[in-house]
Amino acid sequence: MLNKYKEGYKEGIVSILVNTVLFGLKLWAGIVTGSIALIADAWHTLSDSISSLVVIIGVKLSSRKPDREHPFGHGRWEYIAAIFIGFILAIVAYNFFVDSIERLSDHESVEFGTLAIIVTIISILGKEALAQYAFYLARKTDNISIKADAWHHRSDAISSVLVLIGIFFAKRFWWVDSVLGIIISLLLFYATFIIVKEAINRLLGEKPSDELIEKIRKIVKEKYPEDTAPHHFHIHNYIKHQELTFHIKLDNSMDLESAHKIATEIENAIYEKLGIVATVHMEPSNFEHNSD
Repeated sequence: MLNKYKEGYKEGIVSILVNTVLFGLKLWAGIVTGSIALIADAWHTLSDSISSLVVIIGVKLSSRKPDREHPFGHGRWEYIAAIFIGFILAIVAYNFFVDSIERLSDHESVEFGTLAIIVTIISILGKEALAQYAFYLARKTDNISIKADAWHHRSDAISSVLVLIGIFFAKRFWWVDSVLGIIISLLLFYATFIIVKEAINRLLGEKPSDELIEKIRKIVKEKYPEDTAPHHFHIHNYIKHQELTFHIKLDNSMDLESAHKIATEIENAIYEKLGIVATVHMEPSNFEHNSD
């Protein structure tokens, strides 16, 4: 797996440079043509630069070492950065929506030209390339803030596609620019929902994945072949540090020292193979929880 902090810095810097250039191009073309959709698209692109800056700051904060007040590290800054990016998207989406409604109410139309077409195509190609790059890094590093930035890039690329469609239909339908502005804003609201929902879910705590549980069961079986019925899995994810707790059932007649040895061996094996700090709770085989 790639180093999520190093790659986060890299993704943020590349995004800021590309977005700044695209913002200038689209804003210029939007002002020249008078297109609210192009101008909205330009500010959307600039907001990508802001979100990429948030990624860099989030990476910096989350990479700090554990201290007395934060013994498990600062990794969850990554989630906070993702939520902040989501709110940036929501603010931009709201402004686009209001501007588009006003333009629609005033029956204002827009005349597009070759300049708008060229700039929009450049934007689509550039933003989709950034999105693919960020999604690749997000998959390799499991960094949710980079994933949020990737969605920001992808929504910008899609909004530019909508603008391009509008360019070819503007002469037939005076309202197409305003309607596309509304569609773009709704697209941004949806992207905000996806980003913030995932980040908040991780902050609140999620149940371990089926894949992780299966790996744990396999490790337990390797260390102690008899059926221990592992259950009550809970994981606390601090990005750089993960804590796992679960229960196992052991023979009623087993002495405490032997039971403790089995639990410790399982905990050590989980750390060696998965890098997760585990705490195993031992129970008599005939013990039943209310939830069992």
